[in-house]
Order: sequence, then structure tokens, then C-alpha cells
Amino acid sequence: MTGARQIGKTTLARKKFAEYEYVSVEDPALRTQLAALPANQWQILHPMAILDEVQKEPSLIESVKSTYDQFDDVRYVLLGSSQILLLKKVRESLAGRCVIFTLQPLVVPELQTSSWNDELKPSIWQQTLKSGFDKNLILPFFMLDKRYPQMKNAWTHYERFGAYPALTDESMDENDRYVWLDTYVKTYLERDVRDLVALRDLEPYMKLQRAIALQTGCLINVSSLATEIGVSSKTVKQYIEYLNVSFQTIILPSWECNQQKRLVKTPKIHCLDNGVLQAILHKRGGMTGNEFESLVVSEIYKQANNIRANVNFYHLRTHDGKEVDLLIETQDGYYAFEIKMAEHVSATDARHLRNLQEFLDKPLLHSFLLSNDNQTHQFSDSITAVSAAYFLG
Repeated sequence: MTGARQIGKTTLARKKFAEYEYVSVEDPALRTQLAALPANQWQILHPMAILDEVQKEPSLIESVKSTYDQFDDVRYVLLGSSQILLLKKVRESLAGRCVIFTLQPLVVPELQTSSWNDELKPSIWQQTLKSGFDKNLILPFFMLDKRYPQMKNAWTHYERFGAYPALTDESMDENDRYVWLDTYVKTYLERDVRDLVALRDLEPYMKLQRAIALQTGCLINVSSLATEIGVSSKTVKQYIEYLNVSFQTIILPSWECNQQKRLVKTPKIHCLDNGVLQAILHKRGGMTGNEFESLVVSEIYKQANNIRANVNFYHLRTHDGKEVDLLIETQDGYYAFEIKMAEHVSATDARHLRNLQEFLDKPLLHSFLLSNDNQTHQFSDSITAVSAAYFLG
């Protein structure tokens, strides 16, 4: 199980596998002892175990692999950062022997719950992914939904503080949450980045992190970033990869399956969590249009991953100005999204979603305009404008 720091990997594993022994690999002395154990001792002493922070001692994965191959009655849950998936030797060792699960920040439906036992109601988006879009799922006005108060409260929390589990603690006030986010950013730089790569000087990386936060929802301009930060284009590409594999950003490749159209081929980058983004920029409230776009794209991405939907994510932009913020490919076709922060939208805001089928190599299943407008608009049979908080809540 991988995922960002403080995402809840340990809590979830210990809850789900309560009968397993919990072993933290953080302790250097314990790491040395564990690494020295032969397979038969692992089978006797630690037949069923959760190994936390396993990336601290990658050789343990070889020990686990050897034990698993020799004995039928052993099972292990490995928790770690992105680094574990970067090691080619590790990937080869685990091939065919494991399931890799990436834990994301909470989704908005989860933010509406207060305990493990609360019912988790899927969002309209998740229901759409499972069984196709049904117009009857959406009321003409968001406030008519009987769950409006809790959906709205969850969305407001998500906008202001992001979706890390620790921030749902009701004993925390607003200032506590902002302090937690500031500390999280410092810890990420001091620990996660150190795990990923031995950087002697963190300042260029910090500058890149801030530059990406300022440009969230934009096309990646490597040359411009390199000039701004004072490093090579190769280094910028490496840093962006580190942000991506440490679960701080989402890279949206450009959709370019149509060779007959002049399409922009540059990928787009989104910060994964708006609370972390605000901490990086030392903001407290307020949002730009691009930040809102990233907030929505991130939620759509997390919810699809939570139900293990087999989908691909893209953005689409032509050289003559047509742009689709998010294009999601399923086995049967595409869903297209335009994202606006506006509180009132019109048919003009959905103009890029019209005549989109002529670009695509599969059917366009439906298009959505997501915004802060509480009223639902049916601009055509194939274009629905709906509140983002309603669609994703």
C-alpha cells in the first residue's frame, strides 16, 4: 500500500488487518535485525505482519519474497512511500506476488462520514462510472437534495483545507488545520523528498514546488520553469517526476489520438490537494479559477481510483483554441468536462463541449459543465451543467 505521508496507510492497515503483527521499519536497529533474518525465521517469528515504512530497508522485500515463495502460511502487508515503486529490483521481486493499492486523500463522500460504520454513499460521478449517466439522478436544483447540508459542508471543508484525514478531527479549529498543513509541507520536504532522492540543496526543489502551485491547472512549460528556478530542463523534469510519484500532483497527458487535427501535445499539471497547495503558497482562503479546476479534477481522479475504474485521464487542446479541461476514456467511450468557478453559467460556457465527437475515436458518452452554480442546466441531450459539489458529493 503506497500513498502520501499522513494519508492514513497505517491506520487503515491496522484496522483492516487487526490480527497481523505491526512492525515499524523506522527504527534503524530493528531494520538491521529484520534484514538479517533468514526465511525460516521470518516464517516462525513474523508469519503475518504489517511492515510499515518498508522503503527504509528495501532488502526486506527480498526477505518477504523468499519467505512467501517457501511457505504457504505467510502473508504480509507492505506500507511505504512512492520510492518502493521506483526501485526496479523491487518491482521485479513483487511481480505476480502482490496487489499494489494506492491510498488517496479522502473523497468528498468520505468527508460526509464521521465513523468507520457510517454508510458511504457513492457520488453521481461514481454511479455514472459504474452504470452510465442517468439524467434522472440529478435534481433541477442542488438545494432540493435532502443531503444538501452535509454535502455542502463537506465540499466547503474540501475547498478550504483539502482532504487529509487528520484535518477531519472535530477538536481542531481553523488555525489548527492551517498549522497542520504548514507542518505537513515542511515534513514532506524533509522526509519524503529525502527518501526519494539525496538532494544536498532543497531550495531549487522548493522553488519548483511553489512555481507548480502557482501554475496548477496549466500546461507544463519546462524551459520557462528552468529559467525561473535557475536549473536545467533535465532537473525540472526530474523534480516534476518526484512531485508526481510522491502523490503531490497529477499529470494529465494531452489527448492526441486524432492525427488529422492540430492538437497541443503538452501535458497539464494539477496539484492533488488544495489544502497543501494553500500551505505552499501561504494562503488562507480564496481561490483562483485554475485552483478550482485542479480541486475538481483531483476529486474526479480520486473518486475514479477509489472504485478502481478502468479509465484514462487526458486534457484536450487544439492549436486554434478549442479546449476540454478533462477527457476521461472508458472502455465504451469518453466523458468530457469543462470546469468553471462561476456561480452562474450559461450555454456559452459549454461551447468547447459542442461538436467534440468529431475529434474522438470512440463515442462521446456525455459532457459535463461543473461549476458553483446550484441550478442544473440541460444545454443539450449530451451536455449537462451541474454543481460540482452536487455531482461529486
